Amino acid sequence: MADGSSYNVNLYIYDLSKGLARQLSPMMLGKQVEGIWHTSIVIYGEEFFYGGGGITSCFPGGTILGMPDSIVDLGNTEVPQELFQEYLFSLRESTYRPEKYHLFENNCNTFSSEVAQFLTGTKIPSYITDLPSEVLATPFGQALRPFLDSVTVTPAGNNGMNGYGQL
Repeated sequence: MADGSSYNVNLYIYDLSKGLARQLSPMMLGKQVEGIWHTSIVIYGEEFFYGGGGITSCFPGGTILGMPDSIVDLGNTEVPQELFQEYLFSLRESTYRPEKYHLFENNCNTFSSEVAQFLTGTKIPSYITDLPSEVLATPFGQALRPFLDSVTVTPAGNNGMNGYGQL
């Protein structure tokens, strides 16, 4: 690292169900699910996430989802911002293009986990990344799969400030 700087990396966790998953999952899935998770990575004063619009950024807490339900400190990185931007552009051109979004297999959580691994050497918590397979393993999940396969999640994040928005 050229300048000796260290940057804090946080995982922002949002429950898209706003608590309904916790209440309804035992009845619908036959098992307890605490939330339907959307995640993002916060570093360099920006929140980065992936959805149907591709890789996007905004100021922390600046999506339509508001402030996160929880924040996990993933540690620090010495990756300079310029190198991180190059990394994001390479992801945008390959794995995380808008048309490659898939609710169960290539989503905000797979993006957050891959970015966390790049920055800190650790992935995001497995209770988040394992949720799709847990839901699909239930009869209700299997019945809903055709509908859910067509769902695209794109939390608006382009606030027009300081060049934030779609990368």
